[in-house]
Amino acid sequence: MPANLLQPFVRQLSLSLSNKQWEQLTIYAQCGWEKKDFLNLTSVQTLDEIFTRHLADGLVAASRIANIASTKKWETPQIADVGSGAGYIGFTLAIALPHAHITCVESLEKRCSFMNWTALKTGLSNLSVKNARLGQGNSFQFDAVTERAMGQLPEILNICLDAVKPGGIFLAYQGEHPQTHDCAVPQHSFLQDEFEYHLPCADNKKRHIVLFEKRDLTV
Repeated sequence: MPANLLQPFVRQLSLSLSNKQWEQLTIYAQCGWEKKDFLNLTSVQTLDEIFTRHLADGLVAASRIANIASTKKWETPQIADVGSGAGYIGFTLAIALPHAHITCVESLEKRCSFMNWTALKTGLSNLSVKNARLGQGNSFQFDAVTERAMGQLPEILNICLDAVKPGGIFLAYQGEHPQTHDCAVPQHSFLQDEFEYHLPCADNKKRHIVLFEKRDLTV
């Protein structure tokens, strides 16, 4: 079963997934594989790669958010994955963090339809889909926001931070060379961490998650 490819990786992240959660990850991956060409969801060539690239990426963020939620005592964190696409990050977060509520924010209606269909298939009750583009007249406020494919970090940083509550966090996926030095970080926020990791796939490229925190000026 392709999910077996992720089990050592999950242990490295100090996550614990039940049999039901593994089953949900598998159903989600199979849905993505089934519709990938019709909806242009991914360029991967095998089902295994959905696990070792896309879902593994989501699990890295899940591990970081779980630790932060514990520190900040968020009992039911409200999390958004913005520019969600096929929902690879958002669905993985919803499955790995069942006590959180995940909102997948995506501007393309056909991808929103795919995510709504897949949420039913996986039986996820802690995930919702919002057909919207961040920064265009909406006023979201989340404990945590994740972003993997919305755009270049210097161009989207302020938009994403606007969707974060005071005291909340923004996690942006970056490649080998994070773009943090090119960013003008707003005064109400700061760069908290740059986390380096490798996915359990063949390319073994160095990747990063950069984490910004929004100051809570009321404390």
